[in-house]
Amino acid sequence: MKPAGAGPDPGTGAVEVRVERPQRPPVHPNPARLRARPYYRRWTPWLVPAASIACVAVFLVTMFVNDCPNRSSGNCSAGFLGRFAFQPLKENPLLGPSSTTLLKMGALDVSKVVQGRQGWRLITCIWLHAGVVHLLINVLCLLFIGIRLEQEFGFVRIGLVYLISGFGGSLMSALFIRASISVGASGALFGLIGSMLSELITNWSLYANKVAALLTLVLVIVVNLALGILPRVDNFAHIGGLISGFLLGFVVFIRPQFAWINQRRVTPGPQTAPAERKHKTYQYILWIVAAILLIIGFTVAIVMLFRGYNANDHCSWCHYLSCVPTEKWKCNSSPTTCTAILQANTLNLTCEGKGIHRSYIVAEATQDKIDQLCNQLCS
Repeated sequence: MKPAGAGPDPGTGAVEVRVERPQRPPVHPNPARLRARPYYRRWTPWLVPAASIACVAVFLVTMFVNDCPNRSSGNCSAGFLGRFAFQPLKENPLLGPSSTTLLKMGALDVSKVVQGRQGWRLITCIWLHAGVVHLLINVLCLLFIGIRLEQEFGFVRIGLVYLISGFGGSLMSALFIRASISVGASGALFGLIGSMLSELITNWSLYANKVAALLTLVLVIVVNLALGILPRVDNFAHIGGLISGFLLGFVVFIRPQFAWINQRRVTPGPQTAPAERKHKTYQYILWIVAAILLIIGFTVAIVMLFRGYNANDHCSWCHYLSCVPTEKWKCNSSPTTCTAILQANTLNLTCEGKGIHRSYIVAEATQDKIDQLCNQLCS
């Protein structure tokens, strides 16, 4: 060893020692770690719970307006509830209000939509339920399915699917249901189910257990279709909502491919791999086809409805998809054929659907009294 500052030894060769620090390799994202991170924004659900609360609130208001003990001649179910008691089971096996009350609250009646130009009923009927059984099943299904969808896609897209699908269900119901009123809350729910089906098809790789997802959807569909054979709940709204939601799912629930997202997360620099496409070709095809079918379908259905088209003229058995009559209940439950004519103290009521005519002597013919007598005559 040579002291510092000493010159080179002429008898020996100079030895130079260099210590180099190894350079750190460039950091590239680990695909496995990227896949474990959330790919898409997670939303805090509030619209679906709010819609569920709204459905319950509307049902409570409907039962308050119904007031079975004072408006019905039969024995009300659950009479201990007082004003909120249900109609007799023979009239409404779902534990709910009368047809007259549902009509007041905005139930779908084709004659009022077409002749009365009350198109708003195509929307208001979405928020109505025929009874407690119908309400509980729909709300539970809405929370179970809707919250997951809202977390994944946000309240805007879920709200659009819910309302447009409900409207589509109402349109199909109006084309087939001519002799009775209907409430279409299940149509909007089936729209969410349909959109979940199309989302499952479009984003197949996101699901850890695809079979369980399919079985859950099938179970929900079967239960609601079974309810559709009861009075005041129609499967035409279910089918219309299901088709609308299924097509909407391809339009509003399309997601980027994993490879494209991974590529965007790589540190900027020279890329050796070819650029990935944001969406697959089949996703674009499904988007275009679904959008075209939605536009054509809604346009044709609206034109046919307001021209008075009756789809049953071309399908004689289709009405059984909506209601199957039994000894326990009847399917023709529309109270809209009850007409009232007051002459002096005589009130003449006619239930045209049944060919029944009655005259009553009344001291004062209030609207509540007329509604009560009409309900007794036509029920």
